[in-house]
Amino acid sequence: MDPTWPKPLPDTWVIGRPGGICIDHQDHVIVANRRDLTDNDLEAGEQAPSVMEFDPEGNVVNSWGDPKVLPNSLHSCTVDYENNIWIGGDLDGIVQKYSHDGKLLLQIGNRGVLDTSDGTLEGRALNSSHTLLARPASIAVDPGNGDIYVADGYANDRVAVFDRNGKYLRQWGHQGSKADAEAGVGGAFMQVVHCVVMGNDGLVYVCDRQGDRIQVFDKMGNFQKNIWVRTSNEHLPDTTGTDLWLAFSRDPAQRFMYVANEHHDQITILDHATGQVVGSFGRVGHQIGELTHPHTLAIDSKGNVYAAEVQWGRRIQKFKIVGSQ
Repeated sequence: MDPTWPKPLPDTWVIGRPGGICIDHQDHVIVANRRDLTDNDLEAGEQAPSVMEFDPEGNVVNSWGDPKVLPNSLHSCTVDYENNIWIGGDLDGIVQKYSHDGKLLLQIGNRGVLDTSDGTLEGRALNSSHTLLARPASIAVDPGNGDIYVADGYANDRVAVFDRNGKYLRQWGHQGSKADAEAGVGGAFMQVVHCVVMGNDGLVYVCDRQGDRIQVFDKMGNFQKNIWVRTSNEHLPDTTGTDLWLAFSRDPAQRFMYVANEHHDQITILDHATGQVVGSFGRVGHQIGELTHPHTLAIDSKGNVYAAEVQWGRRIQKFKIVGSQ
């Protein structure tokens, strides 16, 4: 763990729960901040901006974002092949595309309106709208044609695909049972569809959070295989899950998969080709180098890993690569 990163925030800024983290084309770290400070925090500090950009040394070099325009409860951050930034919200029904300096370029869905029976957070998820989402968790963008893949997954149970202009193309996925998950049924998601990542192999990797597995599909949604991230328990967990987020190593073959494993409060490393666990780092705790609710992660061009902790963690930690196989 690199204790020098990040540098102290400007003025009296205090970060809330970091809902997402991503790396741009200059190895700058983008953090989506939920701005949910406690009253005690606000007695001595102030809300840090919604979106903050850190240089490789950990200095804040830019910040932007209007909380009244951004999704409610920021969740996920993705940098696309054009260096634009995508953000979703897990208490909302939208995903947004921003220029690198914070200009809103595209929005899918309507802020505050969800794909539910009554359009609210309390309504029954419909898993069907071509224009609305329901608590989306993650976004991936196809560098070949700009298609947008959304893990529409805290209320809905699908991967929804849109073209580069936000027009609906297709979807796949449905709510599965514990038995479906344990049997490895493709397209059946247990509770939360938490991440979607496109690999260099052209396949779509989806975090079936409470299913303890990464489901792999082709771009049309045809199921290919499971990559399991098992617990030490016989049965699936009922709460946090083992695979909240996924990032690949930056070599062309993407030899390793790094998984934010909230169930074990660690980063689990898997061999991409075989799906076998080859290592891990971090352990439960609140000291530096330890992890509390690791939620999302990102990897820079040098192989360093940035882990974002939510709930009581509320921080970003940088883990410097010190060796390789």
